Amino acid sequence: MADKKQGIDQALIRDLANILNETDLTEIEVEQDELRIRVSRAGTPQYISAPVPTAQFAPPAAVAAAAPAAAPAARDNKNAVTAPMVGTAYLAPAPGSRPFVEVGSTVQEGQTILIIEAMKTMNQISAPRSGKVTEILVADAAPVEYGEPLIVIE
Repeated sequence: MADKKQGIDQALIRDLANILNETDLTEIEVEQDELRIRVSRAGTPQYISAPVPTAQFAPPAAVAAAAPAAAPAARDNKNAVTAPMVGTAYLAPAPGSRPFVEVGSTVQEGQTILIIEAMKTMNQISAPRSGKVTEILVADAAPVEYGEPLIVIE
């Protein structure tokens, strides 16, 4: 069973903090029965409220400093496949495997071109059209935002 301290599920708090890191969100809040947990890294006080006392959770300094290092350059490319969700992009089906596509690859409409992990669910992203991959705009295991250009298919 999960490690609990004073009735608070520490593993749940760690999981929520990991979701913040993986998705680049600044705050997440969950509510179940009489327990409400909010985890934030926006510099606001974090709290857990319920019939239990208030508790603090502060992510490590390295996590707070891990804000997006470099925002991707604004692109006006109508041929770019954009992220349909916030998450972590993976270019291969497993670590060490060949990537789904490479620059110069020819893809067919509906072919998987990458995976976006969101809330521990792997979502296959398919090519919206057939064509040739001319650019891959995201690094493997990089966080992505909704609408961010990922791959250019000409």
